[in-house]
Amino acid sequence: MCLVAFSWKTHEEFPLIISANRDEFFDRPTAALHRWENGVIAGKDLKGGGTWMGFTPDGKWALLTNYRDFNSLRKGEISRGKLVQNFLEGDFSPEVYLKTIFMEKERYEGFNLLVSDGEKLFYLSNYADQIQEIQPGIHGLSNGLINDPWPKVELAKSQLRNVLASEIDEVNLLGILKSSETHPYEILPRTGATEAMEIKLSAQLIRMEPNYGTVSAAAVIQNQKGETTIRERTFQWTPSQYTDRRIHFQTYKH
Repeated sequence: MCLVAFSWKTHEEFPLIISANRDEFFDRPTAALHRWENGVIAGKDLKGGGTWMGFTPDGKWALLTNYRDFNSLRKGEISRGKLVQNFLEGDFSPEVYLKTIFMEKERYEGFNLLVSDGEKLFYLSNYADQIQEIQPGIHGLSNGLINDPWPKVELAKSQLRNVLASEIDEVNLLGILKSSETHPYEILPRTGATEAMEIKLSAQLIRMEPNYGTVSAAAVIQNQKGETTIRERTFQWTPSQYTDRRIHFQTYKH
């Protein structure tokens, strides 16, 4: 993912609510949201392997965003999508898993990683110096550190608050994080991009010629009983042209 707003244990009925955008090259081979043979529910990166967000029937979930630092590009030995996949397919608790990743974090390009067992939620970036437990609240994440006050992140959190105060459903969650408004360079982070690129990347919904932009979005709603709905919307270059895919499942605890 490249822009995420989520509510973690702030709503009486829905402990987990996520709205997210994935930015990528439109020609990158990708499998849309589906149930894997091993039970994982996620899309799949068919080029680098792994996934950007996924869930398991036993309540685990994880998501990933890239950390943007064009000033100091890292040569990743391992695809970042494996960070999500390996957690979902493994047996480690979230905190123990991140401790193992922390020891080898330089083997990946810049990343932000959220992992949860459904009870606790932890965050790690290889641009941060420690693992962080995420407390209940409304949080935002893009290509900086979690809750960095980038304009589109602050807007995303505000949009999510509005949904929480009105009607919480998949359509409303997919309707946010779609502003194409850009922001002045003076208030944007310095990530090593050119001024023109930084401005284009400041929009929530991105279109950059010839073929890069917001390729999909996702809405996740999980209630207190563990009933979870994921709706993924895959866009054509024209954002009004899209395909939806929806999976509903029940989580359980061992």
